[in-house]
Amino acid sequence: MQVKGLVGDIKGVIFDLDGLLVNSEKLYWQANIQAAQEAKLDIPEDSYLKLTGATAKDMQNFYHKYFASEMERDAFIKRTDDLVWQWTDEGKLKLQKGVQEALDEFKSRDLHLAIASSNYKRVIEHAITKTGIKSYFDFYLSYDDVEKFELAPKPAGDIYELAAKELKLNKHELIIFEDSSTGITASKDAGIQGIMIPDLKSPSLKDKKNASLICTSFLDFLEKIA
Repeated sequence: MQVKGLVGDIKGVIFDLDGLLVNSEKLYWQANIQAAQEAKLDIPEDSYLKLTGATAKDMQNFYHKYFASEMERDAFIKRTDDLVWQWTDEGKLKLQKGVQEALDEFKSRDLHLAIASSNYKRVIEHAITKTGIKSYFDFYLSYDDVEKFELAPKPAGDIYELAAKELKLNKHELIIFEDSSTGITASKDAGIQGIMIPDLKSPSLKDKKNASLICTSFLDFLEKIA
């Protein structure tokens, strides 16, 4: 597959999940707000945007600032996760704009597709099963794999290096789709062309430097296929 603005003949695609394939970042944001209100925590609603695609260090800084104890933090995280799981079962988890069309197009071109997400395996399986896209992917990597293989988490490119190895394709034959700064930095670190499709945050100057291409949606990307 040839794409305007990218180099080479693309044979494989690696995707992030949250905020890219599905609207889960918006659901997590809403769940964060509800969980904090239920626990009577005084956290400004826009503070949760800092958790979008956050690094482990960013997450720890957030928790240190707003939570008095690990027990309080863990209860907040569990309530957030439970709400998103419930809303997914209720059908509130949706594919992002153009995802279905892109997956169909990529499969029609016999491209190999994989997911490499910082979320946990059970959450990924739940999301792609409920949205009906599980069959499109050769495999999916999760934070469970980061722990299992002792990888550095995003923004390091380790999980993308592993995905490329599993796909048995050279890096110049691959592209990565990401929605966050952390993810697009990881694609750059892995040495694989990264396409950024922003979700909750607009691209920064650093993102514009690190991304090989920035698109408004998957439909925008499809128009660039030669």
